[in-house]
Amino acid sequence: MGFFDSIFSEEKRIMKKYEQKANEVVALESKFAAMSDDELKAKTAEFKERLQKGETKDDILVEAFATIREAAKRVLGEFPFYVQIVGALVLNGGDIAEMKTGEGKTLTSIMCVYLNALDGKGVHVITVNDYLAGRDANWMGEIYRFLGLTVGVILSNQHDAEEFNRKRAAYACDITYSTNNELGFDYLRDHMVIHAEKMVQRELNFAIVDEVDSILVDEARTPLIISGGEKAGANLY
Repeated sequence: MGFFDSIFSEEKRIMKKYEQKANEVVALESKFAAMSDDELKAKTAEFKERLQKGETKDDILVEAFATIREAAKRVLGEFPFYVQIVGALVLNGGDIAEMKTGEGKTLTSIMCVYLNALDGKGVHVITVNDYLAGRDANWMGEIYRFLGLTVGVILSNQHDAEEFNRKRAAYACDITYSTNNELGFDYLRDHMVIHAEKMVQRELNFAIVDEVDSILVDEARTPLIISGGEKAGANLY
């Protein structure tokens, strides 16, 4: 039993660390509730400046979580609970947060998304279909826009010249919602272009995967296949 004991004891140690951080976030409730809207919005610029001066995301994590938590309450009337704060910390640590139906997975992700969007390198929120991508971009996007961040969404069938510019602009946003298939196909298309200006994605930075079991297990069984342009090769025979 020693092997299993070591696994579970490590898990308990990690969860205890997350719970301590969550307690620190909760402790700031009254302080951030007392701020005006302008003071709350100004925190985004403050966080960005602190990151530029050398602080890390871990240094500002507690305050950033408290900021968007209060923003969610003012914009949507929804205040992330303790279990959602812990879930966001798990996501921020690069792990899978398993949450029961009704525990608010969508609202859980906003704290991690906001923190990792502050460096300006972009965050992708990846989901399974156009409906969820569009819904969450509009719904959660209200909170991000309130705090001064830009939000874009990538949907299927955006492949003509006009849609190319829209898609590129969406990828340039602080936060980009997309389906796993569109994100994958855009990555493949970008690696088939001749000129860099024809690429839509910028350098990939940080992603949160919604419905991780569906995307990384079920959907992963079907490979993304893309073909190149038609080539005149009859003269090679």
